[in-house]
Amino acid sequence: MKRKYFGTDGIRGQSNVFPMTPDLAMRVGIAVGTIFRNGAHRHRVVIGKDTRLSGYMLENALVAGFTAAGLDVFLLGPIPTPGVAMLTRSLRADVGVMISASHNPFEDNGIKLFGPDGYKLSDEIEAQIEDLLEKDMTAQLAKSQEIGRAKRVEGDIYRYIEHAKRTLPRDVTLQGLRVAIDCANGAAYKVAPLALWELGADVVTIGNEPNGVNINLECGSTHPAALSRKVHEVRADIGIALDGDADRVLIVDENGTVIDGDQLMAVIANSWADDGVLKGNGIVATVMSNLGLERYLNGRGLDLHRTKVGDRYVVEHMRQHGFNVGGEQSGHLVLSDFGTTGDGLVAALQILACVKRQGKTVSEVCHRFDPVPQVLKNVRVSAGMPLENAAVRQAIADAESELAKNGRLLIRPSGTEPLIRVMAEGDDRAQVERIVDDLISVIGGVRNVA
Repeated sequence: MKRKYFGTDGIRGQSNVFPMTPDLAMRVGIAVGTIFRNGAHRHRVVIGKDTRLSGYMLENALVAGFTAAGLDVFLLGPIPTPGVAMLTRSLRADVGVMISASHNPFEDNGIKLFGPDGYKLSDEIEAQIEDLLEKDMTAQLAKSQEIGRAKRVEGDIYRYIEHAKRTLPRDVTLQGLRVAIDCANGAAYKVAPLALWELGADVVTIGNEPNGVNINLECGSTHPAALSRKVHEVRADIGIALDGDADRVLIVDENGTVIDGDQLMAVIANSWADDGVLKGNGIVATVMSNLGLERYLNGRGLDLHRTKVGDRYVVEHMRQHGFNVGGEQSGHLVLSDFGTTGDGLVAALQILACVKRQGKTVSEVCHRFDPVPQVLKNVRVSAGMPLENAAVRQAIADAESELAKNGRLLIRPSGTEPLIRVMAEGDDRAQVERIVDDLISVIGGVRNVA
């Protein structure tokens, strides 16, 4: 069934434009409350948010919906997405909500939903919610005496801080490290610098003055140049760049060089394998992770399992097959020993532990492999199914044959735009660029093919 509201990570869109309107947010609260209102106990929901201006609007609308459905609401205020997932379990809530559009600009916002186990909702439950949203839910409203209550519990962010701190190995302290952190003017602007300072680091913070419209604005993991400059300016040992809801992280080394999620997964996998705690004899990543990562892991006798793009698919594969390390090239790292979703702060602490234990610079610790040249280009399609065209299929087969064991080809339709993404990687950059350009030309030349 084609979904009207939910994408790969909850409901997302431009604020005050359908579907991200207060009316829909209230209806989501009623629908979700109806589904999770099981049993005779007093039901509760926790709601966190990032620092977007529209967060106030959507938060109040969700509160109206959940209380109308008879659930008590605990408002956490600004807190990272992994904090909401953790507190949903810790507070024995029936459901958790994060109001955020992650790394998107402030104009966008979203609603991410977590079940009582702290994991994002399944496709089946999202389908149930969509079904209810299309119906009259008047009969689902709570009786007058059963309407829920709402209260702010901002102090509970310190539970998340303590949780994050406990993930750092006990034999490691951050004393002696100068850490620059960019909080993207987002959800972690309070908790991340405080956690690092309490663990002993000398902390220099940027991106910690949110005003409702500057989240992710030329800062954070999507714009790490600001952090690179700060690392140079204060001669920091390491830079940590989070995104707006702090479920992603990129690292900047002492030279100002940005280190992506593939390298970070390699560092953690290597360390955990040495400690004997890596599960599944490998890690889970998406089809976009660099071939260099796969080769590095294979050289260590470890496996790389690939999924479709999207952290939910990574987490799903990890749960089904018993892995405890997974993530995306973008820096969305999932360490299931510590949490149920991506956690930028916790992932950064694991990198810091490796740096301290090895007694080396960040550039030495975090350069595990040389990335294979990777080229990604998009071709816009107006209609039809060009990937079913015989000439296109032959061109793809020829490209795959040419790359053979020296590279990799990935062609996939965009899930959000009328685009086909063509990605190739291999040891010869000129060859890779030529293959991508040739495929773009062939695909772009096909029109209205049924």
